[in-house]
Amino acid sequence: MVDTIYALASAPGRAGVAVVRVSGPLAHTSLAGLTEPLALPDARQASVRRLKHPQSAAFIDEAMVIRFNAPNSFTGEDVVEYHLHGGRAVIDALLAALAAADGHRLAGPGEFTRRGFENGRMDLTAAEAIADLIAAETEAQREQALAQMAGGLSRLYDGWADRLTKSLAHLEADIDFPDEDLPEGVAGLVRPVIRQVSFEIGQHLNDGRRGERLREGVKIAVVGAPNAGKSSLVNALAQREVAIVSDIPGTTRDVIEVHLNLGGYPVIVADTAGLRPDQIGQHGHDAIEQEGIRRALQYAQDADIILLLFDGAALPSLDQHTLKLWDERTIAFATKADIARAAPRVKGESLPVLSVSTGEGLDRLITALTRKVGDVMGASDRPYLTRARHREALQNTMTALARAEDAMLPELIAEDVRLAVRSLGRITGRVDVEDLLDIIFRDFCIGK
Repeated sequence: MVDTIYALASAPGRAGVAVVRVSGPLAHTSLAGLTEPLALPDARQASVRRLKHPQSAAFIDEAMVIRFNAPNSFTGEDVVEYHLHGGRAVIDALLAALAAADGHRLAGPGEFTRRGFENGRMDLTAAEAIADLIAAETEAQREQALAQMAGGLSRLYDGWADRLTKSLAHLEADIDFPDEDLPEGVAGLVRPVIRQVSFEIGQHLNDGRRGERLREGVKIAVVGAPNAGKSSLVNALAQREVAIVSDIPGTTRDVIEVHLNLGGYPVIVADTAGLRPDQIGQHGHDAIEQEGIRRALQYAQDADIILLLFDGAALPSLDQHTLKLWDERTIAFATKADIARAAPRVKGESLPVLSVSTGEGLDRLITALTRKVGDVMGASDRPYLTRARHREALQNTMTALARAEDAMLPELIAEDVRLAVRSLGRITGRVDVEDLLDIIFRDFCIGK
C-alpha cells in the first residue's frame, strides 16, 4: 500500500497561519480521527474543526480544514490541508498526531510534486517550474516559471515529438508491410519533416541561454586596478557591507558575489581582485593575490557583463590591464568623481563618472546596467529552455535526427527517429525517466 505522507507546506518558523499538507490513501482517515465525532467536511470546502490527538484526546488547535478527493488534487491522491495557527508548538502537536497515525510518514523533499507527476497531474517541465516559482525572486523569474508551469515548454516539445512520431509510423509501415499499396518513397517524404524539426530545435537551442540565465542570474564582473573603488561600489549597490574597503592595494583576494534585482532580472554582481599582475611576485601573500587576480580574469571571461572601473584620481592615465578587457560586453565608468583630476576619455569617448562617497552618477550606472542586462536577456514571447538537462536532451535529439537525415535504409532512419522521440520524451517525462526523478526532485523544499 502507498504511504500517506505529511509535511509542513508553509515556511518554517512562527507565523500567523501555517499549512500542513497530507496526501495518500489514509489522508481522510486521519482527518476523521483528528476531528471525531464530526463528519468529514465536504470536498473542496473550507471548514473549521477542533483538532484533537486521536489517542490522548489532547486539544491541538481550532483550524480550517480543506479536503480533496482523488484524482482532483495537486498530487492526484486524497489530500487534506490543515490551516493552523502558526506557532511552533501547534505545528509540532499536529505533526506528532499524524506521525502516530497508521500508514503515515513525513514527506521527503519534492515528494508531493513527484506524486503529482507520477499520477499524471503534470509533466516534468511543469514540476520543475513549480520549484522555479517557489524560488523566484524577480518579476522576470516569476513570469518565466508561470509560463513553463502552464505548459509553454511541454507544448513545444510534445509538438515536435508528435510530428516525428507520425513520420516514424509511416516508416515502420513501409518496413513492416513492403508489399502493401503504400506511397512510394516514404523515406523521401519523411526527410523534410526531420529537417524542419531539426531546424526548429536548433533555433530553440540558439537562445543565448536566456532561460538558464534567468533562473541562475546574469553575471556582472566588476573589474579594475587596485583602489579603483570596486568594493565600495559593490557595497553601494548591495546597500550593505559585503566587501572590505581599504586603501591598501590587494585587500580583495577572492571573488565576492552579491545577488541583486535589476529591472526585474536577477543579477550576480561580483567584486574581484585588483589587476596588478606585473607588481607582485609568487611567494607568500603575493602568491595568494596572484591567485585572486587569476580568478578575477577568469570570472570576467565567463561573465555576461563586465563593468570596468577606472580610477578617476589617476586620470588621464588609464590602467592598461583593465583596458585589455574591453569588449562588446563592457560598461565603463570612472570613479572618484569628487576628486578626479581630468576629464576621462577612452577610445575617443568620454567616460561617465561616479562617486560612491557623494552618490554622483550611481543612478546613471544602475540605468546603464539595467539596460545592458535587458540587452543580454533579449525579448521574445517564445518559451525558453531553463535547465541543462533540457539542453542535453535536445542536443541528443538533433544528433539522432542528423543521422536519420543521412541514413539510406528505412530501418536506420526509423531507429534514429525513435531515439529522437525518446530524447524529447525524457524532457517531459513521456518515457521512462525513473533514473532522473531523484535528481529533479531532491532540491525541492519539504512540503512541496
